[in-house]
Amino acid sequence: MSSNSPTVRVARWSATHPWRAIGLWVAFVASAIALMMTVQTKQVADEDFRVGESGRAAAMIDDAGLAASPTESVLITSPKGSLDTAKAQAAATQVSKAAADVKGVSDVGPPIWSEKHDALLVPITMSGDEDAAADHVGALIDATAAVQKANPALDVEQAGDASLDAGINDKVAEDLASAESMSLPITFLILLVAFGAFIAAGIPVLLAITSVFTGLGLYAPVSYLVPDSGTVANVVLLIGMAVGVDYSLFYLKREREERMRGRSTVDAIEIAAATSGRAVVVSGFAVVVSMSGLFITREPVFSALAVGSILVVVVAVIGSLTVLPALLAKLGRWVDRPRIPLLWRLNRRIGAGGISGRLIRPVIRKPVAAAVISGGVLLALAVPAFGMKMHQGTIDTLPQDIPAVQAYQRLQQSFPSERPSIDVLVHTGKGSTDAARSALEAVQGNAIDGGLATAPDDAITVSKDGRTLELSMYAAHPEGDARNDTAIRDLRDSIVPRATDSLPATTTAVGGTVAENFDYENQPSTLPWVIAFVLILTLVMMGWTFRSVTIAMLTTVLNLLSVGASFGVLTLVFQHDWFNGLLNYESSGFVVDWIPLFCFVVLVGLSMDYHVFVLSRVREGLRNGLPYERAVEFGIRDTASVVTSAAVVMVSVFAVFATLSMLEMKQMGIGLSVAILIDATLVRLVLMPALLLKLRGRLERLGEVKSAEDAYAPKPALV
Repeated sequence: MSSNSPTVRVARWSATHPWRAIGLWVAFVASAIALMMTVQTKQVADEDFRVGESGRAAAMIDDAGLAASPTESVLITSPKGSLDTAKAQAAATQVSKAAADVKGVSDVGPPIWSEKHDALLVPITMSGDEDAAADHVGALIDATAAVQKANPALDVEQAGDASLDAGINDKVAEDLASAESMSLPITFLILLVAFGAFIAAGIPVLLAITSVFTGLGLYAPVSYLVPDSGTVANVVLLIGMAVGVDYSLFYLKREREERMRGRSTVDAIEIAAATSGRAVVVSGFAVVVSMSGLFITREPVFSALAVGSILVVVVAVIGSLTVLPALLAKLGRWVDRPRIPLLWRLNRRIGAGGISGRLIRPVIRKPVAAAVISGGVLLALAVPAFGMKMHQGTIDTLPQDIPAVQAYQRLQQSFPSERPSIDVLVHTGKGSTDAARSALEAVQGNAIDGGLATAPDDAITVSKDGRTLELSMYAAHPEGDARNDTAIRDLRDSIVPRATDSLPATTTAVGGTVAENFDYENQPSTLPWVIAFVLILTLVMMGWTFRSVTIAMLTTVLNLLSVGASFGVLTLVFQHDWFNGLLNYESSGFVVDWIPLFCFVVLVGLSMDYHVFVLSRVREGLRNGLPYERAVEFGIRDTASVVTSAAVVMVSVFAVFATLSMLEMKQMGIGLSVAILIDATLVRLVLMPALLLKLRGRLERLGEVKSAEDAYAPKPALV
């Protein structure tokens, strides 16, 4: 057998030189892992997140050398009843002594009592910048924990940016380890049921996990161009397991089918390469196209997620086209060993498409009714998405069992000075320092009188050259309170302009934590541009692949319906309190703002796997002489077992993320798992075949269209 198809040529070489192909793959994976171990992944810097006026304020602070040293706070309270003053003071003394001995601590201030005398605060200043504080905060947390252990009658808690970041990082690492430990055995068990044999079930898991490690290894040096925001490893695991198993299933299932029809191992591999291999390439390219839409946002988080996802998808495609044929050639019929007797006999008895064949018959008999009912269900599920509220994650959306989160929330209640900051910057000409100070004093007075902020006595700081002044205030309300946004608007629109109008050659900016959150929330949304980019490119790609505008339009409609239904469910579950406690969370009243954008590009990319695979089999049936209705039935029936198995794996992997502690991971897990479940059942088994049958006149010539990739067309059994 011969073909000019690159997928067949690569598969043939791998099948006839299996040890070379396996050796090259092992060397590739080992090299990537060595990179991951030797090259430290670069993390995104704070300046990369700067946007709007708050970003300009932060730059002014850095340029003037006014950046404050990182601080940590140790809060001492009573778990029940009133706080014992003597015991609290003794504990504060212990904290001060312990903190003074910690490397990286530059100063420990005197204890501060709250206004109600129900809490005692020990302020601690760290040396160096935020990176240095992150390096040393672990020792300070240990010192605080030792004081807590020595004072069981009190609550001794630590809060600060460094300790909060450390707590979040520990929780993310814990979640990632939990996802790995749960997703791998679940995936393997599902594949055991699908194949009924241990080796066949293990091959997709092996390819997926090696793809994940290779993708992470390749990302390590790339991170110096596109730094990691801390979530790349989670997403690479999620995407890598999904596509790695998917692509292996497509290839392996087809190779087994051809061997059962009497083909030799090499011939079966070539047929799988010409059919499923081509579908894998198209599907992988679709995922890459979809994920590249994240670059449009120009946000560091999305750019890092896009790069990590693209790398792991490319690796999974390469593995499925090279090492997978080599493994199949080397194992031969041993790929179906050792068998699990009951599952093996059950799979053989049901056969390919045994169940789906029964499910699709009513759709073929009454396609209009099937399209109306399934389309109506999808539209009904999508309706709540129109009321979706999106908001940036807050302290309340973080896992409440992180000690620093609990401490920070209690700290804000007892000490207004620990609330988010509001900074007003003035850069003026030489000799105008006194006038600028007077203007900032007026701003401070108006902000305090208007209940917009609070401020200490020494709120104004002046740079060495006297040209940049900073007014540091604290928000009047805790972090996440919408009333803080009003303060930013009033300061920017009226209070600061009025106070600084008379200053010559003056530049002003309102920044700080509150302003940063405000600017991030109010920057122009890129979601419409991303949606347009992804849909247009996938439209062009499908039109080129199948040489059919109708197929391209159908793909777009089905993708939008699947995504809309998923967003509707996401809104119902997380925006309302109907499901509180079910997944160990309390409703935040909104969907975290980056989730819909990320889920959209992932869902469009992954749903193309099934779409390309099914349509390729329909076209194959038409080319082999089947009547149109029989070709549609053949395409759905013969791909149903693969699509269902792959979907169950994807849903299970995504559902694992829904059990994790981070709310963003829960929302992402629910959104993706629901969408894949809907896409693989209601869309692919009901709506898609119904629409294909109704569009018969436009698609009957689908099997006549040839391309360079289709030069080799195998003749499968059609019944």
